[in-house]
Amino acid sequence: MGISRVGFAGLGSMGGPMALNLARAGIPLLVWNRTPGKADGVAEAVEDVAELFARCDVVILMLKDAEAVDAVLDRGGPAFGGRVAGRTIVHMGTTAPGHSRALETDLLAAGAKYVEAPVSGSRIPAEAGELVAMLAGEPGTIEEVRELFAPMCRETVRCGPVPNGLLMKLAVNVHLTAVVTSLAETVRFARAHELDLGLLADVLGAGQLASPILRVKAPKLVEEDFAPQASIANVLANVELIAAAAREAGLELPLIEASRALYAETARLGFGGEDMVAVVKALDARPHSED
Repeated sequence: MGISRVGFAGLGSMGGPMALNLARAGIPLLVWNRTPGKADGVAEAVEDVAELFARCDVVILMLKDAEAVDAVLDRGGPAFGGRVAGRTIVHMGTTAPGHSRALETDLLAAGAKYVEAPVSGSRIPAEAGELVAMLAGEPGTIEEVRELFAPMCRETVRCGPVPNGLLMKLAVNVHLTAVVTSLAETVRFARAHELDLGLLADVLGAGQLASPILRVKAPKLVEEDFAPQASIANVLANVELIAAAAREAGLELPLIEASRALYAETARLGFGGEDMVAVVKALDARPHSED
């Protein structure tokens, strides 16, 4: 592969299992996380993120947001040029497309290479190495690092130049958000009419609506299991990015706007750390309509 060592920054609910899958595949890996304990049992860890860049040819970023990305790179700061020069930066988190486009410009100017590689999936697909990566950037640079995605991803799809990977991820999340929100309303409707929720899940799974997301989220709603796979806060952040990108394109997305309001309401009620199916709690908290 020609890569002597790979760095991985960000060991959250998805980043942790992604890095572990890389390590299990025999990739020479060095990891860093803002909270050091999360690196235990994953791979060799460093406390100073500058050391991660100094010792690695390729650095994968799986970070919370644009602010975290810029902070780790010291973008706009005195360390940025030396930190990234001669390295390939692979951005696998989800930030605004405009941020990624500007980041690519700054990295290339500093003598670095850049691959945008957001993923579709949540914690369970991350653990199973079943994510789907949407790659954008220079074709030659993508080819140089493409083998790294195999332990983490079931599929990799080339989407063209930056920021088409992130735009594709946001397009996928338009559908995903609507599907899961609709599923929460479906279960709530069935519960109100005292239907057997297990049978509901069976009927949904037997018909044209069957899908991997249904198989994961329907049982969580039926069992009222709100342990996070993709949290309300994370989904809300993604929906905000979608809404902003839609405004830039002059689009109206009524379902996304309704979902954004509903997820924001759920977060205000204190459920931001729970799984996205907890959106049903905001609906349950509303006063019941009367005839």
